[in-house]
Amino acid sequence: MLHRMKLQEFVQHLFDQPDITRKAGLIIQAILEARSPRLSDLSHKLPGKPDANYKMVQRFLAKVDPRQALKRLFNAEVPFVLGDVTEIERLQARNTSYVGVLKDGKKRGFWLLVLATPYRGRALPFGFVSYSSRTLQDKPSSRNLEHRRCLRLLRNLIGDKILVLDREFSYATLMQALVEEGIPFVIRLNLGSHQPRLLNDAKQPVKLHVSRGKRVAYRGLRYKDTVPVNVAGLWRKGLKEPLWVITNLEPEDALDIYRQRMKIEESFKDLKSLLCIDKIMNKRQDNMEKMLAMVLLAYSLGLMLGEAFRDRMYGPLHPGEDKQAARSSRKWRLYSGLFVLLKQKITLSARDIREVVSQVLEWFILLVHGYVRTYVRT
Repeated sequence: MLHRMKLQEFVQHLFDQPDITRKAGLIIQAILEARSPRLSDLSHKLPGKPDANYKMVQRFLAKVDPRQALKRLFNAEVPFVLGDVTEIERLQARNTSYVGVLKDGKKRGFWLLVLATPYRGRALPFGFVSYSSRTLQDKPSSRNLEHRRCLRLLRNLIGDKILVLDREFSYATLMQALVEEGIPFVIRLNLGSHQPRLLNDAKQPVKLHVSRGKRVAYRGLRYKDTVPVNVAGLWRKGLKEPLWVITNLEPEDALDIYRQRMKIEESFKDLKSLLCIDKIMNKRQDNMEKMLAMVLLAYSLGLMLGEAFRDRMYGPLHPGEDKQAARSSRKWRLYSGLFVLLKQKITLSARDIREVVSQVLEWFILLVHGYVRTYVRT
């Protein structure tokens, strides 16, 4: 199915030189067909002999930096950017320089911090950094500095977009940097076992409280005596604890914005379950990040195409439609676009397939080259 979609027409807008574009298109298609980032798996999906293909991919990674191409997927029309960290396990990689120990203190792996823009129920990645307990030891750095490095690399790209982050980013030095840079942010507040120090205008400590089923907002606070912030809380019925967010926006708006962060977590699930991103095996961190960028490009193309096919095959139910349409609508809610593309049979005519691909390509060109006419729900 994938070979009929002419992914080269998409990839030519991400890379500039024809020879590089051709090879990048073949590798991205092989990633989707193999559902794996491992060079040994890709070499058997590429045309020609596996040994020659393996060397071709290695030469491509040595010559090209796909991380620059990934930046072209930034959607300037969305109001906010999603950021989150996920663990990539590398259980057997004891001698790999960028692999350390994960949070549980036992499993081996590294952390991946990704920035993305919302796209339907998922997110489109456009930048990332990787780090581990071992890389933090081997150079004068820290997790906090790695977070700021990622934001600094992409500061000119994201501009004044709202930055939506999880509780791992709930610390004063990062928030102070965001305030100084003029970047609006919404971050889940990490309460831990003790609430962090929050002062009101009278410099009195504020104890956060919200009742079950209610919302609450606090304005004009100081986080750890220094950072000017607002705080909002929501305790939904049926949940064990409330959700607290800290922001330099209106607190009521911040709660609604933060709920969009789940889209990037759904993308992480797809990357691990459908593209097996935790199988990445490059020995050098630089090459690992280049291959990772190729996987994220493949994921993004697969997501866009899959969502369009999902709509065409299982479009949402509209008033007055029959029971067959209702069954299709349930499938639309059940399957993600990437799952439809990679694991289901596309039961459309050749004409319909060409039409869907053409529509996605038109939107993709607008995304990469400028103004995006948002015909899809973010």
